[in-house]
Amino acid sequence: MHNDGNVVPLHKAATDQANPSPLARLPVILLQVRDKAAQQLRHGLQELFDNADDTLFEMADRAQNNVDQNTFFEAMRDLRLKRKSIERGFLESFFEAFVGLIQYDLTQATLPLAMNFDSSTELPNDELERQVALEAMVAKVLNRDGFALGQLTARLSSLLGKPLDDSHNPMGPAMLCEYFLQAWRNLGVEIKVKLIILKLFERYVLSDADQLYAQANQLLIATGVLPELKAAPARRATDRADASAHAESSESGARSNSAHIDESVQEVFAALQELLYHVRGSVAPTLEASAQPQPLAISTRDLLRLLSHLQQYVPALAAQDDFDLRNQLEQLLTRVSVKSGKSRVVGVADEDVINLIAMLFEFILDDHNLPDSLKALIGRLQIPMLKVAVLDKSFFSRSSHPARRLLNEIAAAAMGWGQCDDHQRDSLYLRIEQVVQRLLNDFVDDPAIFSELLSDFLAFTSDERRRSELLEQRTRDAEEGRARTELARLQVEQALNDALLGKVLPQVVVGFLQEAWSKVLLLTCLKHGEQSTEWQANVVSMDQLIWSVQRHDDPDAAMHLFALVPGLLKALRDGLSSAAFDPFATSEFFSELENLHLQLFERLEQAPEPLDEAPTDSPAMVEVVQEIVLRTADEGPIETASEDDVALLQVDQLHLGSWVEFQEEDENTLRCKLAAIIQSTGKYIFVNRTGLKVLERSRTGLALEFRRGAVRTLDDTLLFDRALESVIGNLRRLNRGK
Repeated sequence: MHNDGNVVPLHKAATDQANPSPLARLPVILLQVRDKAAQQLRHGLQELFDNADDTLFEMADRAQNNVDQNTFFEAMRDLRLKRKSIERGFLESFFEAFVGLIQYDLTQATLPLAMNFDSSTELPNDELERQVALEAMVAKVLNRDGFALGQLTARLSSLLGKPLDDSHNPMGPAMLCEYFLQAWRNLGVEIKVKLIILKLFERYVLSDADQLYAQANQLLIATGVLPELKAAPARRATDRADASAHAESSESGARSNSAHIDESVQEVFAALQELLYHVRGSVAPTLEASAQPQPLAISTRDLLRLLSHLQQYVPALAAQDDFDLRNQLEQLLTRVSVKSGKSRVVGVADEDVINLIAMLFEFILDDHNLPDSLKALIGRLQIPMLKVAVLDKSFFSRSSHPARRLLNEIAAAAMGWGQCDDHQRDSLYLRIEQVVQRLLNDFVDDPAIFSELLSDFLAFTSDERRRSELLEQRTRDAEEGRARTELARLQVEQALNDALLGKVLPQVVVGFLQEAWSKVLLLTCLKHGEQSTEWQANVVSMDQLIWSVQRHDDPDAAMHLFALVPGLLKALRDGLSSAAFDPFATSEFFSELENLHLQLFERLEQAPEPLDEAPTDSPAMVEVVQEIVLRTADEGPIETASEDDVALLQVDQLHLGSWVEFQEEDENTLRCKLAAIIQSTGKYIFVNRTGLKVLERSRTGLALEFRRGAVRTLDDTLLFDRALESVIGNLRRLNRGK
């Protein structure tokens, strides 16, 4: 979010052309409208992606050939990998559109892609299909919610003080489609998949546009922006009826397809079982060979009882490095078998689930992207996850499964956890510990507990994220301010060097320009810019001061100096006053300057002195031979790297939001997120998980650390999905080796 502390009236921000900030300043109410809308849009996007996996899986299951099936499976994988970047890109474009309202000009604006279709232009079939779908989506929203959108546009126009049309309203359907198209531009899927995703975007994002506009209008009305406009009517009964009918139809279709979905789940699990064939037999009782027991499979219910018994001891067992779930089950089965006198084993399907969960957690607990200090907590979830997988095989095929999502969300929240964090006092650690303990204590055989815990955890992380985003934005604002100051300082250095280098001047004047007038120039550059009349006037005053203390042979120099001094002194005093310079030091300098001018007047009025003679009361002079440097920061040695360096390519692949881990001294590591790339200075700014700045690097310096292995990029894709892909890959290699 933008720092509300920097908010100024809109008309001032629009007219202040001399201070073009990258983050335009917005009025508070516009920030509130934006942030409220962003919450709803973020939720809609999350629902879209949660359901996209299931939809594409069903499409793959219905595919008529292997080519189409692979197309949908590859699309599922691509979408999983790029989900976060698409969500982030969408919201970044949404925020940028609000910033763009400051410079918006109706006469110069171009139509969004969804409304910029020229029927006379021939398009490839794929683009034509997409364009037709976009137009239909936008038209549906305009027909249904156009009145509320029109009111919102009118209120924004009133707030901006200039006309805005619906097509460029940042919350209008055309612009929402535009953000989505921009965010998914790197999604490598075929047009039929894109059309499916667009349909999901319509269902989970655009379908709730009426709520989006209603909330925004209410906020603006509450602050007195066109409250007299007639309220937007509720959606017509026929619209609601159509929506209800659509919902009933969807529910009916879901019921009719439930058997089909169950079959799909079984097919996925059956495919996994084929891969697990060679690892069976690892969960069996250890009995005397002479007993010759007749193996008897225990029921799933009995297995769950055994797991619930073992679950009670997880806090103690999981603390051990050698905790092995399968080994613990073997011991339990051995005791049960000895007690009953019969060899009791786990059924094939249940054993496959046990092996699969064990291998998944082996990957998870060995994953370098998870901080070690939280692996023990997550490892204690192994038995609850095993139990829910035994109860519901869709755990492996449905990405929106609450238990699976809970594991992913915990891992995502833990990404920024550092080794030095005080886990006994950290709210995130305590919340994850509460989730784990609640599952160990309360989860028997009702998976509904996962939905409840997921909802609570998402609410917690949402609050954490909002706080960190606010602090991140403040960090970015501060860094951009530093960058502007640095550029202004360089400009002042240039002006001073242009004026002073090679000249012999009184030492007091050189000191004044470096120590005092440089601050005046710096503030002027920051406030008004280097092209402003104020900057030019202060540079002229500096040049005049330098001229006024130099020797001149021109016979008219005395008259020119006499005419120059009063205005020069006033300009110097005004400049020092604007910079709040020390009044005592100011008074002392002007006394010395007065003496310099009097001496110069006397020399100009008298006969020229021989070159080898100088007055006994001449001021101390100094020749400026070295460039003036005002920078105070220790920038260290200049580092270099060639543009084709692999390490530089690694740096360039980083994007805002990327998590990295720096290897510090004494084996300590620092996890942080890239929060800003300051283009003007080439600085990469990193923050911790709370949004607080922890370090900065130059592009080259960061590349050199990549080359030394002192920094690595963390994989923030979904943990469970990465684990499942890795396990499946290992099983395939194992089967090929048999």
